[in-house]
Amino acid sequence: MASGPTAKPATIYDVAALAKLSIATVSRVLQGTGPVSAKARARVDQAAHELNYVPLRAARSLAVQRHEAHGLVLPDLAGPFYGDLLMGYERWAGEHGQSVILTVTHGNPDPLRSLRDLAGRVDGIVVHGNALDRPAVQDLRRANVPIVLAAHPPVTGCDSVRTESASSAEQLTSRLLDHGRKQLLFVGDPASSYDVSERYAGFSAALRAHGLEVPKPEQMPLTEEAGAAFATTLLAATGSRVDGLVCANDELALAILKTLGDGGVAVPGEVVVTGWDDVMAARYVSPGLTTVRQPMAELGRLAAQRLHERITGERTRARNDVLLTELVLRGSCGTGPGETQATRSTG
Repeated sequence: MASGPTAKPATIYDVAALAKLSIATVSRVLQGTGPVSAKARARVDQAAHELNYVPLRAARSLAVQRHEAHGLVLPDLAGPFYGDLLMGYERWAGEHGQSVILTVTHGNPDPLRSLRDLAGRVDGIVVHGNALDRPAVQDLRRANVPIVLAAHPPVTGCDSVRTESASSAEQLTSRLLDHGRKQLLFVGDPASSYDVSERYAGFSAALRAHGLEVPKPEQMPLTEEAGAAFATTLLAATGSRVDGLVCANDELALAILKTLGDGGVAVPGEVVVTGWDDVMAARYVSPGLTTVRQPMAELGRLAAQRLHERITGERTRARNDVLLTELVLRGSCGTGPGETQATRSTG
């Protein structure tokens, strides 16, 4: 098995031997060509998993043993969040002669098969958010695939890059509390990503520091539709004392802002609303959306750079980069437009 840093990589012959199938059958399963029984497919998948098998592609440069390509694994492409990330990543990769192959796991019926295929076509992989779970990341490491985690829970021995979340969320929530808002809710699902869990942690820390009970998060997808539905439910609730909504992203916040306004609720007079990301629309709605600005293009650029360092051997020790975020105070929390406040960054 190819389980250590000096172990010989598993071959298709090893997979065939462990699965007790012919090379031709294993090849059809791995390449996705030709008819194969479900039982044979399951045996090949199990053997490939146990061996941490990574298929080698003919496109690999035999002279340098590199593809000159990066793999980027994302959970999704929906919404405005990923555009800047991809732009930053592709710009750096292009400037350094690297192509980028993208894989999206959301809606993928067999993400592990796609990951195994991707690993054979690239020199290393960046994993963003919850696109892959920890066991899949560990499988990549055991197969000696260079890997960088972006906005992902830390894994010992892996490089990681992320933006600061907990401190800025605590700072934002404390500001709302200091301005008299005491009935706050966190809108979004902390289980949906590491970043959102950190935002909820900061929200909770601020409430505890002010001697207040921490409410459970309003768990929902980080989508416009979910935000509008939540705001509609809030409008229908009689006797609601909620006076502030700290949303996990701008999509939720913008949908809530509009739905509350259409329902006759004054923002920020009756309820303050804040978001996260500082997407373009946050600047142009009325009132302007208070949010936290993330340097997504810089996050993508840095992820590409860190992966290249790993691939080339320029650096062998894992490092954890945390990028600066900015609190952007606008009218949705009762603050004039354009005021920003930076939060700390560590590396």
